[in-house]
Amino acid sequence: MTAKSRLAGTTAPDLTAFVREVVGRVVDPELRRPLAELGMIRDVRVTGAAAVVEVALTISTCPAADRIKADVLAAADTVEGLNEVQVVLTVMTEQERVALTSKLRDGRSRTGTPFSAQSLTRVIAVTSGKGGVGKSSVTANLAVAMAAQGIRVGIVDADVHGFSIPGLLGLIGDDGETLRPTRVEDLVLPPVGYGVKTISIGMFLPEGDTDAVVSWRGPMLHRTLDQFITDVFFGDLDVLLIDMPPGTGDVAISVGQLLPHAEVIVVTTPQCAATEVAVRSAFLARKLGQRIIGVVETMAPMHLPDGSEFAPFGTGGGNTLAERLSTNGEVVPLLGSVPFSPALRVAGDTGTPVAASDPADPAAQVFTSLATALSIRPRGLPGRRLPVSLS
Repeated sequence: MTAKSRLAGTTAPDLTAFVREVVGRVVDPELRRPLAELGMIRDVRVTGAAAVVEVALTISTCPAADRIKADVLAAADTVEGLNEVQVVLTVMTEQERVALTSKLRDGRSRTGTPFSAQSLTRVIAVTSGKGGVGKSSVTANLAVAMAAQGIRVGIVDADVHGFSIPGLLGLIGDDGETLRPTRVEDLVLPPVGYGVKTISIGMFLPEGDTDAVVSWRGPMLHRTLDQFITDVFFGDLDVLLIDMPPGTGDVAISVGQLLPHAEVIVVTTPQCAATEVAVRSAFLARKLGQRIIGVVETMAPMHLPDGSEFAPFGTGGGNTLAERLSTNGEVVPLLGSVPFSPALRVAGDTGTPVAASDPADPAAQVFTSLATALSIRPRGLPGRRLPVSLS
């Protein structure tokens, strides 16, 4: 049973104001702000013990409509003195949507990236030298582990040709289609999975075409990444993770140009062939001015019940890569070694990240530790140039 909130000595106007306050605290699941702050509580009417709450959705096809309605009902149900609550869903007018987008952008025009070097959002690119080393699994599970620790995190799936983040995060509708962003005026609101806001080219492909191929070259790739970073409204993030494609191609160069201040995590397996090519992607990042903050080793030895190890790709590759990247006084640590894990594989196939679905699994524990280690650096202003001029 839900505990009822009491407003002592209430009159009808007092109760109406109290209901408006309570339902106004409900948070929009896409925008992550209270409905009252967003101007979505259009009207509240209380007659005796019955209340009608009118909520203005951003668009008529709002995918969060059912969730918002249920949350408003649950909030109103906590108010003592109400026996009946009706939630009426309406749609914002064009003027209301314009006002909302201006509020979300803090009145700023749509120019440039919100993730500049002066931003308080930490940008981390997750890269690898070759495909198939588990880079996207690291990105998705690291993001989920961060979100579970209260960190506001988003993902840009920059692996345009080999996108997999939507599937790993379970961003698939009941119809089997990848969830699509919501558009409010010129704002693109990314879908949210496990507390992680995510954008991917897979969300824009033709419906029903599960085998669609993205065969773009440099200029188109650069434009797409620029739009992901500039046009998508992630809100106030603590961390933005970029799931990079493997190698040193066009996308790596574009991300270096668009986000030269990004930090980089290099993913490799213990195998020498993987570490050799991973070095190249790290060196390119450095050439572009980005800083390597660590190495994550995947497919590390798995400890079996009889005490033996299962290590088909050998051991030590992560340490070898970290040592090789530690040059000119810059120490690059091995941040973690993710062991072979059947649970990790199954979770990836089912869209239920192991960091959330099986936190006791050895692989999940590595992601949790990695999230904790990367969250130590607080957001702050020291050392950052501020856009302030003295006259």
